[in-house]
Amino acid sequence: MTHHDTLTALACAGGWHKSSRSQGQGGCVEVTTALPGWVGVRDTKLGADSPILAFTTSEWTAMLAGARTGEFDVPPVVMS
Repeated sequence: MTHHDTLTALACAGGWHKSSRSQGQGGCVEVTTALPGWVGVRDTKLGADSPILAFTTSEWTAMLAGARTGEFDVPPVVMS
């Protein structure tokens, strides 16, 4: 399946659920695993109109592991 086909299938997929970490803060994502082997991520505020990021399950697992260990943390910008 091509990446384009995957995005099309995820756009039509059900099973989207909001992050359990959202707690009403507004900066939330929705995730679906309705397409075997793939994880779709979209912006909660935009819902079905949101662009979708598509990860293979192994990419998703690696991304979550990196986020948990601070791999993607960005140091604050100091304005002078």
